[in-house]
Amino acid sequence: MSDCENKTKNMKYCNCSFSCGKKGVCCECIAHHRAQGQLPACYFPDEAESSGDRSIENFIKVYKERGSGFLR
Repeated sequence: MSDCENKTKNMKYCNCSFSCGKKGVCCECIAHHRAQGQLPACYFPDEAESSGDRSIENFIKVYKERGSGFLR
């Protein structure tokens, strides 16, 4: 993992509840989830994120139910 000069700033928006070496290093987190056909935790409200379902389908479902108000 590379050093990220924005890691401290990014951490205030990182709601990932899993232990992960990519926390706060958004470029690595996004690349990791994209390779799995997923979105990172920060695309989900806390309750949906903690389910562990980071699928695009789940994001669409949550977005349809709640609108965009949970996105930062």
